Amino acid sequence: MKLRTVLMGAAASMAMAPAAHAERGSDGQLGIVMWQAPSTMNPYLSGGTKEVIAGSLALEPLAGFDAEGAIYPRLVTEIPSLENGGISEDMTSVTWTLRDDITWSDGTPLTAEDVVFTADYCMDPDGGCSQLAKFEGITAVEAVDPQTVRITFASPRPDPFSAFVGSQSPILQKAQFENCMGANAPTCTDQNFGPIGTGPFRVTQFLTNDTISLEANPEYRDPAKPAFATVLVKGGGDAAGAARSVLETGEFDYAWNTQLAPDVIAGMEAAGLGQVSAAFGSLVERIHVNLTDPSSSLPEGERSTAAHPHPFLSDPAVRQALSMAIDRELLVEIGYGTSGQATCNYVPAPAAWASDNTDCLTQDIEGANALLEEAGWTMGGNGIREKDGVQLNMVFQTSVNAVRQDFQALIKQWWSEIGVETELKTVDASVFFGSDAGSPDTLQKFYADVQMYADNFDGNNPAPYLAKHTCNKAPSPANQWQGEGISRFCDPEYDRMVSELDGIIDADERAQMGRTMNDMLTKDSNAIIPLVYRGTASAHANALGGVQLNAWDSEIWNIADWTRVAP
Repeated sequence: MKLRTVLMGAAASMAMAPAAHAERGSDGQLGIVMWQAPSTMNPYLSGGTKEVIAGSLALEPLAGFDAEGAIYPRLVTEIPSLENGGISEDMTSVTWTLRDDITWSDGTPLTAEDVVFTADYCMDPDGGCSQLAKFEGITAVEAVDPQTVRITFASPRPDPFSAFVGSQSPILQKAQFENCMGANAPTCTDQNFGPIGTGPFRVTQFLTNDTISLEANPEYRDPAKPAFATVLVKGGGDAAGAARSVLETGEFDYAWNTQLAPDVIAGMEAAGLGQVSAAFGSLVERIHVNLTDPSSSLPEGERSTAAHPHPFLSDPAVRQALSMAIDRELLVEIGYGTSGQATCNYVPAPAAWASDNTDCLTQDIEGANALLEEAGWTMGGNGIREKDGVQLNMVFQTSVNAVRQDFQALIKQWWSEIGVETELKTVDASVFFGSDAGSPDTLQKFYADVQMYADNFDGNNPAPYLAKHTCNKAPSPANQWQGEGISRFCDPEYDRMVSELDGIIDADERAQMGRTMNDMLTKDSNAIIPLVYRGTASAHANALGGVQLNAWDSEIWNIADWTRVAP
């Protein structure tokens, strides 16, 4: 098959080199399929990758990460450093200087006040910001003057590039969002569906969980870009249909997240219209264990909250047995082939941060049964283990996707062999990864016992990613179910390490603490059960030029450079 795998973010071009831009909009319409349809254009109100991708068409951060994982300036004149004075000598502050030629798509200038506002917006305690971990340890964000922003940290920060770096934390326009603070954030439909941005495109219509229509931003800083006059983002369907629309029928130019078995992709690529590429960044397919009780017998507002520990998944032996029963190598073989690697780590990269934890790579059904017996979970006549009247009976949910459904079926069988009965539940991906606080089926609500999905972090600093799992970030009604600690893991020692991690200057010491925190979430607690270290994979037409797959940021990070070329 033609699937090309790029290891550790060393990206290769997915198409021909981009042609020189003649004029803005000269290449007509660009068609993108996102089978997990975006439910908002505001990444601060959703933990889903699909919203980050969609938002990045219009919204931009101060700086981004390129396809190699290196930081580069977007809305600023240069990347701050100790040498240029942008990072203070004591490493407790970073100063950004905005470019003077950046305007919002409504023609008004970008200023430091917009950056300050965005920080206030996300850090509002009543807002439930999905990217709050990126602002961990920040004590102040100040406008020094209209073009200069200073961010101050509680302790020395050797790597200050979290907030406003990467497409997960872009800049919002203060004038548009100033009435959307705190609890009002999710109610601002017009703003969340049609944010005014500085990026290459601006929204003309947003139909939630359906389509997004955009046009070239007339205020974009490069008058020759983007080459495409309009973009149509079509949501819904499934990964196979999305890939087929690019690789076999040619209806669309780009299909995001072609999460399909290798033989299926190879068959589609044989039509000769396009190809799929994969790049390894930090994406891990894993199972989250709910440490709280999701039972529908509890009052609404108390399900899956810290007020009620899970009746049997609170037992470490049960969680460990669930992990031991899984054959990760077989999952890789049937689901990803060369674009996947079996893993025991939540943080698989960069290499210095990757734990040497490999115990889970060997399936051990016999050992899992012995562990449960020792913990007092005895096998009943119906083949289900029980203890003190509680049976090991679980709901296992994930999004609708052929690979994930194959994984569910196999895992259910393995768990049955250790006395765990599993009910499989599938949720439409647009809903599962959505941001509707009223829906019972989002991954944040977690009204199931275990659930499977994948996400990743921007750039090559895993610290903000690990910071998602402090006690105060568990989703709940208090934060409008937008918290990041999906498993409801809570350990004061872990919280202490998060508060100290960013203050550690020595790179080796930072990495060592990161590995320890990874192990606390995985092999020590099994609150997160990693399965497969996945490549980010998407399909594009041979007639689409300039695309570089990026596993460290929005994968469409350079869409302003995309062009129509001769296939």
